[in-house]
Parts: sequence; C-alpha cells; structure tokens
Amino acid sequence: PFPGIVTVAANMRTLFSVMKQAAESQVTVLVTGESGTGKELVAGSIHSLSRRRDKNYIRLNCAAIPETLLESELFGHEKGAFTGALRTKFGRVEEADGGTIFLDEIGDMSRPLQAKLLRFLEDGSFTRVGGNEEKRVNVRIISATNRDIVTAIKENDFREDLYHRLNVMKFCPPPLRERGDDVVQLAEYFLKQNCQNLGRGELKLSKEASKKLMGHNWPGNVRELRNVME
Repeated sequence: PFPGIVTVAANMRTLFSVMKQAAESQVTVLVTGESGTGKELVAGSIHSLSRRRDKNYIRLNCAAIPETLLESELFGHEKGAFTGALRTKFGRVEEADGGTIFLDEIGDMSRPLQAKLLRFLEDGSFTRVGGNEEKRVNVRIISATNRDIVTAIKENDFREDLYHRLNVMKFCPPPLRERGDDVVQLAEYFLKQNCQNLGRGELKLSKEASKKLMGHNWPGNVRELRNVME
C-alpha cells in the first residue's frame, strides 16, 4: 500500500499507521523534514490510499516555477491576461478537481500567492489570472517543505494563518541515519534496480560495503543513497 517505500524500521511502521488514518480523512496534510527523506512518497501514498485515488493526483513544485508564473500554473489564466497568454489555460487546481494536489516546497511560495492559497483552502474558490469569474473545485491539498516554517513565520516570510491551515495533520519522515537497517535494505533495493536498468548481472553487497554504508551519516538521506548505489 506504500509504493516505493522500502523499510524494516519501527519508526517508519509507526508513520505508516498514521498515514492510513490521514488517507481515510479529507484534512489538509503538511509533510516536513530534511531533503531526500521521501516526502513526495508520503504524499503519494496518502492519495493512493484515499477515497480520491481514482481521481487526478497533481504534483507542483513551487520552487521550480518562477514566481511570476506560479499563480497562473496553480489557478490558470484567461486569454490575454498577460503578454503571451494566447489562450485560456486551466490551472492545476482545476485539473485536480475531485482528487489531490501536492504542493512541494511550499515554503518558497511568495506572500501574495500565500494569501490567495489561503482563500482557496477556505472553500475551494479561486479566480483565474486576468479573470473575474469565481470558480470552485473540490481538491485536497498535501504540501511539503524542508524549510523551518516556524522560523520563516518569525522572519515574516510565511503566513502564520496559512501554516495552521496547512498543518491539520503533520508528518515528518525520519532521516535515513535514524532508520537503522533500512540503509542496507535500501542499498540492496537500489543496487538490484540499477542492475536491471543496465541489463547486467546481479550484484551483491559485501559485508565490508554494508558496514561502510551503515557508518555514513547520509546528509542527503535516501536520495543520496540512491545516487551512491547508481
């Protein structure tokens, strides 16, 4: 039920049980933690276990899209709304109607757009860029960030009211260094995957290699381990 998550760690099993509870509800979810810990996998699993699983699951990285285009990407725009807007464009929230939208790196969203997202979270209403017609959709929001949001609020970079609205249920996947034998389990999993992708014979980890992997601190977490095994 948790595609892509390989684990034998007790703290991950605890996380799974709460993820199932979140999936059964409709509340907004915030996933925090270090980069590379699998926040997107947590979000995807919650959607796949929910009643919305047969509807669209839309992912949007707020840090990967220029600030000037993010509002249009999220809520859409009308024809002629700005230079280059040659046709009406549906936003991601409309594509996700009935399903789930995952907003990654929510901590990088500008304050003006935070205000519009807060309004959207209240009742699902929004207006396309350059439009006047209020539209409404039924979308569940799951967001994620590796920023310290409490510090961002103190520095006036993030709205406190939006934080509380996003943070109805909160998940923090543990860093890899706190997952014990998962280091070797994941290393073997990635090694097998890479052998298959390269069309070569199966490789096994030696005891010495496993010991060295277990002794590393993994500041980049699962993403770093995946790249090392590749």
